[in-house]
Amino acid sequence: MTSYPRLLAPLDLGFTTLKNRVLMGSMHTNLEERGDWNRVAEFYAARARGGAGLIVTGGMSPNAEGGVFPGAGGLFSDKDITNHRHVTDRVHSEGGKIVMQILHAGRYAYSPDCVAPSPVKSPISPFPPKELDAVGIEKQIADIVTSATRAREAGYDGVEIMGSEGYFLNQFLVVHTNKREDEWGGSAENRMRLPIEVVRRVREAVGTDFILIYRLSMIDLIPNGQTWEEVVTLAKAVEAAGATIINTGIGWHEARIPTIATSVPRRAFSWVTKKLMGEVSIPVITSNRINTPEVGESVLEDGCADMISMARPFLADADFVNKAAEGRADEIAPCIACNQACLDHTFAGKLTTCLVNPMACHETEFDVTTADTPKNIAIVGAGPAGVMTAITAAERGHKVTLYDRADRIGGQLNMAKQVPGKEEFHGLVAWFETMVVKSGIDLRLNTEATEDVLQGADEVVIATGVTPRDPQIPGQDGPNVVNYIDVLRHGAEVGKRVAVIGAGGIGFDVSEFLVTSDSPTEDLEAWKTEWGVGDPSDTRGGLHPDGAQPDAPEREVTLLQRKAEKPGRRLGKTTGWIHRATLHMKGVKMLGGVNYERIDAEGLHISTGEARENPRLIAADTIVLCAGQLPERNLADQLEAKSIPCHVIGGADVAAELDAKRAISQGVTLALKL
Repeated sequence: MTSYPRLLAPLDLGFTTLKNRVLMGSMHTNLEERGDWNRVAEFYAARARGGAGLIVTGGMSPNAEGGVFPGAGGLFSDKDITNHRHVTDRVHSEGGKIVMQILHAGRYAYSPDCVAPSPVKSPISPFPPKELDAVGIEKQIADIVTSATRAREAGYDGVEIMGSEGYFLNQFLVVHTNKREDEWGGSAENRMRLPIEVVRRVREAVGTDFILIYRLSMIDLIPNGQTWEEVVTLAKAVEAAGATIINTGIGWHEARIPTIATSVPRRAFSWVTKKLMGEVSIPVITSNRINTPEVGESVLEDGCADMISMARPFLADADFVNKAAEGRADEIAPCIACNQACLDHTFAGKLTTCLVNPMACHETEFDVTTADTPKNIAIVGAGPAGVMTAITAAERGHKVTLYDRADRIGGQLNMAKQVPGKEEFHGLVAWFETMVVKSGIDLRLNTEATEDVLQGADEVVIATGVTPRDPQIPGQDGPNVVNYIDVLRHGAEVGKRVAVIGAGGIGFDVSEFLVTSDSPTEDLEAWKTEWGVGDPSDTRGGLHPDGAQPDAPEREVTLLQRKAEKPGRRLGKTTGWIHRATLHMKGVKMLGGVNYERIDAEGLHISTGEARENPRLIAADTIVLCAGQLPERNLADQLEAKSIPCHVIGGADVAAELDAKRAISQGVTLALKL
């Protein structure tokens, strides 16, 4: 008997049956825009092989003006249909089903040709949209219908119409963006006319035996968003118009509440979907921050939905469902919701991949084949770089010995997991531990790897990580000064007034650690209170009428940096604002462009500018040094001095914050070459 009876149960849609209740949700990957259709096909085929019950593609634009960015993928010609047929044929050959998402960006389109119900500029796009007239609206409907019929011709099992996240159809639904006074605006009935008409005409065009998912915004998280009554009314109308399934959308992209980052509690919004259960008779899907089979099973067991949607977990592990079904859930590479290689890449115009799994979206480039000549490989350092090198090399048949002088694997991840909002790193370290054991790696902890210890290895890999940079501040050897390792790893005592030197990622992490008592990521109600999430039944858009109400900070913290720029400017593109907002809510003062003059018993003395003007004291009981890192290369240098070849990867190669993404990618890439 399976451990996940609800998750793995089939779902009968009448004209077709899904083999389980797991939807691989839509993600922008930039794959389709690259034009390598074998690569696109293999990406989706790998997830079909991995057991996904239904796959949704990244958003395909119905026309040029609706594309998220210029050149966005879509079905505009016979050649496009032929290209997409490669994808659908490959997925079907693996026993999978796939639907194409139709996404019209509206005012979110990164183009001067963007269109919308009203000329209300988006805060996340530089271009004011053109207001559509009646003819223009009819064109958008017709183009969406045409996109759906072409999807059927291309072999898709259905389409998902994107009606959430603040995109085009969503923009018609709320007075925040729809200021019209004609039949497409004004009353709630008029504002929902467009999405209903789109669903009705798509269903009419594609026939009854074609999956039609409507992704409905169930909590907008913006001012003047939809009421819950409007959400339910729309859901019922969408069902009547011909939708097969309703999928849950959470929050507009411009919302100032995080919805999918690692600091968001698991299944944080399943309660919203549950409110719709029983209001419609078609299946309902819930989404956001579901990343383990246990969480997915609990969502279904609690009656929150008929099906779950996971997107990024399928980047982390294409075999998610198969591993769950085979009793190997502990082997599922965990999505930690970091956004670093997926959303951050997407918004930077790069190809999506995954911090945990750098092979994602690169399936045709990486080939984990058995090595022709197995070798004895010695790896020094059991942080992300060393562990992923070891796991991948062992998978290829090499005999691997992994050394670390610490008493546990994980390296600096063991500090990151102490930070409130980064609890997912516990799961990543646990997965490392599982895979090291199951891969047959000879793990030697509490061991100092020396030249003698490494004798006899065919290949030596140095992944010894980083060491803190010395900021060379007069007085830094005083009793009131500690560094980030003392705080996060050794639990150093820290006073009530703190100056944190260095406003990179580590400085932000340490500051959040110091101002937070109980992590709201571990307590959904506390998290909702902190960010001001309410019930859409009580207030439009689900914003709490009292706004954000964070707990009082544990300490008074000042975060400083030498760079004359806004602190936190270089944090992740899609998560940096969350970290800045969190510290702002906790009253953390942030100063850039400072000189560190000296430290004494009173605190930190600083000045500003090249002329060292405006001297002042930051009164502090404790000063925490987070002034960057340097590569820990002592062993590598010793080996190279004696002409003993070695491979240097991770922080030992380049020290750049706690960059697990680069470290893991280097480790996997190296292991495939050895």
